Amino acid sequence: MAPKSKTLYVCSQCGYESVKWFGCCPGCGEWNCMTEEVRTQQPTNHKSSFATSGDVATAIDEINTDTASRYKTGIGELDRVLGGGIVKGSMVLLSGDPGIGKSTILLQICEYLGRELKILYISGEESKHQIKLRADRLGVKTHNLSVMCETDVQGICEYIRTSKPDLVIIDSIQTMNFADISSTPGSVSQVRESTNILMRTAKILNIPIIIVGHVNKDGNIAGPKVLEHIVDAVLYLEGERHLSYRILRAVKIRYGSTNEIGVFELLDRGLSEVENPSLMLISGRPKNTSGTCVACVMEGSRPILAEVQGLVTPTGFGNPRRMATGFDYNRMSMLIAVLEKRSGYYFANMDAYINIVGGLKLDEPATDLSVALALVSSLKDTPVNEDVLAFGEIGLGGEIRAVGNCEQRIKEAARLGFKRCVIPKHNLKSLSGRAVKGIEVIGVNNIRDAFDAL
Repeated sequence: MAPKSKTLYVCSQCGYESVKWFGCCPGCGEWNCMTEEVRTQQPTNHKSSFATSGDVATAIDEINTDTASRYKTGIGELDRVLGGGIVKGSMVLLSGDPGIGKSTILLQICEYLGRELKILYISGEESKHQIKLRADRLGVKTHNLSVMCETDVQGICEYIRTSKPDLVIIDSIQTMNFADISSTPGSVSQVRESTNILMRTAKILNIPIIIVGHVNKDGNIAGPKVLEHIVDAVLYLEGERHLSYRILRAVKIRYGSTNEIGVFELLDRGLSEVENPSLMLISGRPKNTSGTCVACVMEGSRPILAEVQGLVTPTGFGNPRRMATGFDYNRMSMLIAVLEKRSGYYFANMDAYINIVGGLKLDEPATDLSVALALVSSLKDTPVNEDVLAFGEIGLGGEIRAVGNCEQRIKEAARLGFKRCVIPKHNLKSLSGRAVKGIEVIGVNNIRDAFDAL
C-alpha cells in the first residue's frame, strides 16, 4: 500500500502544528507564521527500530566514567564558556548574527584540534574552494581536517559511522535535508528531525558534534524551540557590526556554568581572544570629564570593569528624552525617579542618556550605583576622579544594598590601578580583617553619601 500524505500547517516560530491555517498562531501568538507542509506517513517497524538503536540498558554502577574527557580547543576564552572544553559525545549549537564570526571561530579551532584529532567539516552553504580560501587566510593547515559539502543528513550520518572522526562540525543545520520529510530545508520539521538524527549519532558513537544555527530577524535562534532543548550546549556569539569586539555567551550548557563569557576581537586573521577585557573596556577614558564612572560586574567567576557614560542636558521639547545603550531602559528610568524622589536631584526638564563603552550589555543590579553617579556627575557638571570605581544596587527607598563577590571586584580594581572604591556599607562587614592593599574602600548608605564621598 502506498504511503498516505497529509497537509499540515506548522508555525515557523514555535513548531505548533494544525490541520488548518491560522493567521495568528494559537501556540505563540505570532502573526503570518503558519507555513504549509506535506507529510508522508511511512510504515514503522517497531522491532527493527529497537533492534538497531545501538544501545541497551546498563546498571548505573557499571558505567565507566574514567574515559570521559574534554577536548581542549586551543582558545582559552572558548574553553572557559564550554566549562573546560568540548565533552565527548556532546552536541553544541553555535548561533549568532550573519557575519559575526561563527564559521571563522570553528575553522580556527580545527588548527589546534587537528594536531591529534581527525575532524570532519561539513558545509551546506559553501563550496570546498571557498572553505579552503578562508582556511588559508586564517592559517589553518592541518592535514587531519576533511571537508565535505553535503546536505543529506542521512548520508552524512552514514559517512560519520563509517569514517568515525573525532569531531564533526555542521555548517549549518538550516541547510540540512531529511529525505523522509517533503518540506523544504530550514523548515521547522526539517530542522527538528535533522537535529534528532545527528544527536542520536553523536550519543551512540560518542563523537562530539558542533552545529551552526541561524537567527531570525528578532535575533532569536531560527527554528523550533525544541532545537535548543535537544542539544547539550547553546552558545551565542554577539557583538555590534561596527565594533571589532565579540562576546560569546552560553545560553544553555549541561556540563558547565551559563554565567561565563568569552571576549574576542575580530582581526584580519580571525578572532583573537582578549585575555584582559577590563583593560580593553576602560582604555581611552577621558580625564577630568563629568558624566563618566567605572562599574564592576561579575560574568561568572570573572570580574569585568566597564566604563559607564552619562549625559544630562536641558531638553528642547516638552517631554524630556531618555535613551540607554547597553543598559536596561526601564531600570534607567527607575534610577532617575529614585534620584529625584529620595536624593533631591531633579531631571524633570533634562534629557538623560546612558552609554556603556565597548558594546558591553550590563544587566547586573550592581551597576546601579555607577549609572547613578554618572548621571549626577553630568547633572552637576562635576567630574568623578578617574581612579574611583563604584558598584552597588539601589533600592526604591534610595538605599544602596549589598552585592555579592565584593572582594573579587575590589581586587580587580586594585590590580588595574584604581585607588578608591565606593561600595555598599553592608559589604564592609564581609571585608573586615581582609582589607585589600593599595586601594581605599568607602562604604556608603545612599546615593548622596556616595557623591559627597567623591
